[in-house]
Amino acid sequence: MPQVCIGQNGPGAANFVSAITAAYWAHSPVVAITPETGSMGIGTGGFQELDQMAWFKEQTVYQVRVNRPERMAELARRAFYMAKLENGPTQLNIPRDYFYGICEDEIYPSLKVSSGCGPKAALEETAKLLSCAKYPVILSGGGVSQGNALEETKALAEYLSAPVVNSYLHNDSFPSSHYLSVGPIGYCGSKAAMRIIAKADVVLALGCRLGPFGTLPQYGIDYWPHKAGIIQVDVNAKVLGLSKKVDVASPTAAREFAKELLLLIRAMKPGLKTDAKRIADIEKEKKIWSDELEEWSSSPAKLMHPRRFLQELSKAIPEGSIIATDIGNNSSMCNAYFKFNGVRQHISALSWGNCGFAYGAAMGAKIGRPDLSVFAFQGDGAYGISGLSEVMTAVRENIPVIAIVANNFEWGAEKKNQIDYYDNRFVGANLKENPDFAKLAEDMGAKGYMVEDYREIQEVIRDAVASRKPCVINAIIEGGEKVLAEPFRRDALKKPVRYLPKYKHLNIK
Repeated sequence: MPQVCIGQNGPGAANFVSAITAAYWAHSPVVAITPETGSMGIGTGGFQELDQMAWFKEQTVYQVRVNRPERMAELARRAFYMAKLENGPTQLNIPRDYFYGICEDEIYPSLKVSSGCGPKAALEETAKLLSCAKYPVILSGGGVSQGNALEETKALAEYLSAPVVNSYLHNDSFPSSHYLSVGPIGYCGSKAAMRIIAKADVVLALGCRLGPFGTLPQYGIDYWPHKAGIIQVDVNAKVLGLSKKVDVASPTAAREFAKELLLLIRAMKPGLKTDAKRIADIEKEKKIWSDELEEWSSSPAKLMHPRRFLQELSKAIPEGSIIATDIGNNSSMCNAYFKFNGVRQHISALSWGNCGFAYGAAMGAKIGRPDLSVFAFQGDGAYGISGLSEVMTAVRENIPVIAIVANNFEWGAEKKNQIDYYDNRFVGANLKENPDFAKLAEDMGAKGYMVEDYREIQEVIRDAVASRKPCVINAIIEGGEKVLAEPFRRDALKKPVRYLPKYKHLNIK
């Protein structure tokens, strides 16, 4: 059933737009109800009036304005149906005066939507490709998590002895403890996953839109298997073949597709034996990457090198917790550290990259799953956008979210670009005057912790979880050029070239 969220008109709707856009990129069925100027006042320049239909056009899969009070139930039902059909947010725009008055209508649920197992021809072609593959790899995307397809994906992978990689920032789409799991591809992800998928002759992208964040080179590795057969399965037909050439496409849900596919493969190749050689290769690649990551994380002398901090943090967070992660340098770096064994445990900003996302998402997750520990992981810049002010909301509403602020006194992602492309000339990248986030949290009624030594992290996490109160952990980590991760895209910026003689000395070689 789609979730409902109600916004407001005017400039105050900015955060609401950000939330709906995040839902759009996450393929989350949400019905956004947007009140606007009264029906007789639309277009007259009333207080805080703006055209919300145009504003939400690119962030929704369907939008409609209620044009008569008598159509309220009909159009609301349509918004719910389209949210389920397109698997994304829809907008029901209601003039304020239509919230009042009396009308008679029949209220009944919108139609149920089922995509079945997809086109038979796509299933059969996929079964043939995977049955004959020498090195099949499953790319498990957000559709596996959202569509409750974990068990079906595991069964398919086990029968094929196929390694499974997570799509970018969907680290909860396949259990990290499984012997076929090799981790996430994409920015700051697992080198093991990248090297494994590079060997593939057939890739099954299950519940995955194959976006650029998860397919572009990383760590200098161009890992996408350009000569492999690509099968893309996603409930949203609009993303099929959008960013990558695919050989087979099926507009269907991951769960139904994987279940039927396994039956077909079993019929084609009954009693398929476990491929011990491939499993050994998975273990080898995971060991190489684990040793390299351990070396990265353990060798720095500083007490709070960001990688050492993330290593200890990943060990300290209780199994089964939900972690909402933001965007930025350290939030991206955590892609290699946070591991999950269940679905809907990793909530990230994804391709929209809306800075400040994590704290609000964590509050929503805690309301939905009050039985679980919920963490919001943000850099100091992103925390200043949302978490800093919303701690008071968490205190007032008794939402015991634990905020972890990776505080390096800089906008790390922007600073890294300014280091690489602007000769260490910084504009707006330094945050030297940050307040004490832990003290501010206590002033607002939450618990605050200041951490400057990685050896204190596990005890602090235990205490925060046990407190059952909103908490803020101000983790003072090392910053600067030597510890920042590489830019996501090397083609995103080019070094400026000055042609006038008096400025040529500023050119960077």
